Amino acid sequence: MNDQMPSKKKTLKLLLQSGCSPKVVKHCKAVAEVATEIAEACRKKGLDVDMKLVEVGALLHDIGRSKTHSVHHAVIGAEIAESQKLPNAIIAIIERHVGGGITREEAEKLGWPVKDYLPQTLEEKIVSYADKLIEDTKRVPIERTIKKFSKKIPQSSVDGMKRLHEEFSSLIGDFDAHRDTA
Repeated sequence: MNDQMPSKKKTLKLLLQSGCSPKVVKHCKAVAEVATEIAEACRKKGLDVDMKLVEVGALLHDIGRSKTHSVHHAVIGAEIAESQKLPNAIIAIIERHVGGGITREEAEKLGWPVKDYLPQTLEEKIVSYADKLIEDTKRVPIERTIKKFSKKIPQSSVDGMKRLHEEFSSLIGDFDAHRDTA
């Protein structure tokens, strides 16, 4: 794998070349904006966070939606990223951003390569959490996302979303409370 982080311009070009719709690209930009805000809040609290990785990972997190809008977009997106020789850290963000993460058992049921797809690094958690705070291009309360997905995804993934919210609330305060609700 190439460890070279693509530029923002190259990242956006890659989304379009992969076949992502303008709607998906706008969503990815909105997630990247929130993710970088969360990352900056983490940095201000003294945490070591790779700002470029967060931005690029957030921009590319839904690249798999160029092929499917099902939950499988995470695995397909990781395959696209691998084919583009993107850094492993980006691939991990793409495949681990769904819900609050997908367990090994859930992955097996989905027919995915059997392993855990739970966000592990701070950057992976930031992108996954930021994605839960954006619906299309609008910032929404985490409770809304949890309620929306409670009937669609496994309970363990919903619990993972709650854990991400609790983790970031304890790290940087209630970031979600400061959202722009316009």
